[in-house]
Amino acid sequence: MEKNPVYELESQSYNLKLAEALKKIPEFKAPEWVEYVKSSPSKERPIDDVDFWYKRAASILRQVYKNKILGVNRLRTKYGSKKNRGMKPERFRRAGGKIIRTILQQADKAGFTEIAKKIKGVRERKPGRQLTEKGKKFLESID
Repeated sequence: MEKNPVYELESQSYNLKLAEALKKIPEFKAPEWVEYVKSSPSKERPIDDVDFWYKRAASILRQVYKNKILGVNRLRTKYGSKKNRGMKPERFRRAGGKIIRTILQQADKAGFTEIAKKIKGVRERKPGRQLTEKGKKFLESID
């Protein structure tokens, strides 16, 4: 049985290698507004990591690989965190959807993901994104 680096490597080291590979793909470019926005309502400051866009894109692609079909709403919950409300108790807040949606659209353009077809039992809603064969090969080629 051949090794699958998506599961074999530690997630953080795999995501960093995948982020470096995504920098070389022309469809994945950080928009100019990304340095001015927060990644979630629970954050207090805008993102200060230079490679944030590529790291988040790598993380999202890995999540889509692991979960087969994934939508923006579930990813918003995954990347959410607790908001500091001063004297009041902390509360969970989902992450903003714009960054996630834009990354998924860039992955669609690159041919790594596609909108999943209708699934039996799911009503008139789009079920989310799934990896294409090209996307699976790309993620498995990282080592």
